[in-house]
Amino acid sequence: MARRGDTIELAVLGLLHEGPMHGYELRKRLNLMLGWGRVLSYGSLYPALKKMLRANLITEVSTTTTPTSRRPRIVYEVTPAGNEQFQRLMSEVGPTAWEDDNFDIRFAFFSSTDMEIRLRVLEGRRSRLQERLARVQAELARTQAEVDRYAGELQRHGVESVEREVRWLSDLIRAERGDEGPATAPATKPVGTD
Repeated sequence: MARRGDTIELAVLGLLHEGPMHGYELRKRLNLMLGWGRVLSYGSLYPALKKMLRANLITEVSTTTTPTSRRPRIVYEVTPAGNEQFQRLMSEVGPTAWEDDNFDIRFAFFSSTDMEIRLRVLEGRRSRLQERLARVQAELARTQAEVDRYAGELQRHGVESVEREVRWLSDLIRAERGDEGPATAPATKPVGTD
């Protein structure tokens, strides 16, 4: 599992790879990227930025003062070492590339990634989700009679969400390979069928 700091580093490098930004804009874009379930505070962002400054992955540039503030605004830019680190992180294809904590961030920067790496990450993510889906469905089959209606609905919702993501990943993989055929059915049978 990726550490939160590593995920923030990858996201910051990716955003700054697109162009310089000040802290407020970085935080706003990171929160959009991370999604509603993982809000990033300044208390997490600025220590990560300081660490990246010390590692020479980014630099600070003070801009002129604005009419509403006398303080100079600090803009962050990626360094050549930061660009190299971003490329290295995006070329990794091990389990951290497709785990829940890191996949969304990597996917947001897929345009900066070689097709073979994208395919390996997508296939790894799909395989991981299929394993998870099989475990959950096996557990559901054992416990279906023991749970109340609402717990059962929550489990069914979770299974449907994973099945939907597996189909989405399969479609992306086919598109990457240039095979635009129809989506295949999920590898596992839906909940409640025998």
